[in-house]
Amino acid sequence: MGRTNVKFIGQVRLAPVVSYVVSGIVLVILPLVVPIYFESILTRILIFAIFALSLNLIWGYTGLISLGHAASFGVASYTIGILTVHYGIESFWLLAPAGILMATLVATVFGFIALRVSGVYFLLVTLALGQLVYAIATKWTSMTGGSNGLPGIPLPILGLPWFTWNATYFYYFVLVVFVICFFLLYRIVNSPFGHALEGIRDSEPRMRSLGYQAWLHKYIAFIVAGLFAGVAGILFAPFLGLIAPVYCSVTTSTLVMVMVLIGGKRVFFGPVIGTALIIILENFSSGFVPERWPLILGGAIVVSVMFLRGGISVYLVKFWEKVRYRYGGA
Repeated sequence: MGRTNVKFIGQVRLAPVVSYVVSGIVLVILPLVVPIYFESILTRILIFAIFALSLNLIWGYTGLISLGHAASFGVASYTIGILTVHYGIESFWLLAPAGILMATLVATVFGFIALRVSGVYFLLVTLALGQLVYAIATKWTSMTGGSNGLPGIPLPILGLPWFTWNATYFYYFVLVVFVICFFLLYRIVNSPFGHALEGIRDSEPRMRSLGYQAWLHKYIAFIVAGLFAGVAGILFAPFLGLIAPVYCSVTTSTLVMVMVLIGGKRVFFGPVIGTALIIILENFSSGFVPERWPLILGGAIVVSVMFLRGGISVYLVKFWEKVRYRYGGA
């Protein structure tokens, strides 16, 4: 009996590792077997998956619903675009730190302001702060291009004279960054700090009574989430070749919230699944009825809330546990 239990525990611990390794192998192989168009979709999914995972750190694990999370994403993208288009800086090793730094600074300031309130007031304050960034991006036409956006953003230079970008190479570059961000965020949410965030989410007064500084934990989580949103932003600007005010707005913040909601905010990999489903659905609908996309998105939200409470990933986890226990029992 003891050997059976040890064997089963080993299988339980090994199962997530195997699933991640298999997923990684699939992501490496896919560009070799799909058309260029689908390769572009895969790249977009990975970028927005980083964005969604960053939002889930403050929403799913900390319990803070933000409608201004796109501010950090957009600021990082605009930093890359402005430095490249207006100042001719194309080195990735200069652009990336600058974009991430600006995104982190925005999150630092916005978090300090927004966390002075809670509940629905926090939601409204983040909405207002996000729209402030959107207004700046729209009105500062000399730098941002205004409502027309800022086009002409090239892929960054890595400093390797023999290296030339193409769509496939950029996909693998984004994949490497995604894996690093996924691993770091996974370590954060499974650390004592991450467990403290979950405790604050479930019962902040109890955590305060235990001696935890709840406000400081939430503030740090807000800043870290902004940093990772900035990582997604510095990848998105050169991928798209332009940046527009809409990517700083509540529209983008809401879209990423939907990705987290449909994928599942209580399961770590849930936002990745939600991101893939939403982007694939968006591209599929744009080929047939692009003007109906808001209606289709709204329908997806209603179906998810009514029939898939907790997100798709929750049901995938339950299914996997049934299979695993059945196999372990055998």
